[in-house]
Amino acid sequence: MIENNLHAMVDNRTRVLIIGSMPGQQSLEKQQYYGNPRNHFWPIMGELLQVNIPDNYEERLQLLRQAGIGLWDAIARCERSGSLDATIKREVPNDFSTLFAEYPHIQCVLFNGGKAFTVFKKHVGVDVLEQRFFAQLPSTSPIPGKNIKSFEEKIEAWSVLKTYIKER
Repeated sequence: MIENNLHAMVDNRTRVLIIGSMPGQQSLEKQQYYGNPRNHFWPIMGELLQVNIPDNYEERLQLLRQAGIGLWDAIARCERSGSLDATIKREVPNDFSTLFAEYPHIQCVLFNGGKAFTVFKKHVGVDVLEQRFFAQLPSTSPIPGKNIKSFEEKIEAWSVLKTYIKER
């Protein structure tokens, strides 16, 4: 079993929670959300927040916190060979019931790709989202898939978060 030891990056300012599936090997080794430099997540955030994304990871997280954006993953641990979502088996979800009870001010939940949403629906259920807006968005992964979107299409889809973020 692979353990996901990246903790929820959520605080009392969080209005948007972005849920990934399970960090890839590079992200787990670096102990960083979206640590693969080829992943489109940070460039998309830069476009949507209209900022240059710093190289320093802690500064990246601070930009998200200031905008009211939090990060977590649907999967706490699983079996997987390599970094592909398609090879994930026997997944165990993170505890979202407790998270949403502790942070009721989260208004928008965005799923980074199909696997994150599928795992969440299967193990947690959308009932826990109550009256929050939620959507499955195109994956920011650099790995080509059957539903691959261009960078511009991803930005357009992800722009839904602009309704919920705080102006800097």
